[in-house]
Amino acid sequence: MLRGLTTVAYQSADLEAAKSWYTTVLGIEPYFNRTEYVEFRVGDYEHEFGILDSKYLPDLGGAEVGGGAAGGGPGGAIVYWHVDDAHAAYERLIELGARPHQPPRDFGENFVGAAVIDPFGNVLGIMHNPHYVEVLEKRSAG
Repeated sequence: MLRGLTTVAYQSADLEAAKSWYTTVLGIEPYFNRTEYVEFRVGDYEHEFGILDSKYLPDLGGAEVGGGAAGGGPGGAIVYWHVDDAHAAYERLIELGARPHQPPRDFGENFVGAAVIDPFGNVLGIMHNPHYVEVLEKRSAG
């Protein structure tokens, strides 16, 4: 079911400061900019590194959500693994004993991501990511 790493997403209560800091660290501007999210393509395989403004995290009515101290739940990165169908993969993981963390969400442009807490307390991110598919197709054609 997990086909490969797609996106590492960090959270920040100050998106502009985080964007500026990571632009300096990485030496490149983000290729994707929205009010709630920015994303860089980094490394040899153009992996996606994103930063989400933590005020846009979903409110799950008391369920755990990311956001570190600001959100009260686990903080840090969510590593997303590419899946062909994020909704189906999310439901399967819940059926297998995972707890909801972030329900499937359309990030726009056919990117759909979600996250669960596995039975051992780890955050597992899943995402249908067209960029992952494009990179795979380029590698197959070359």
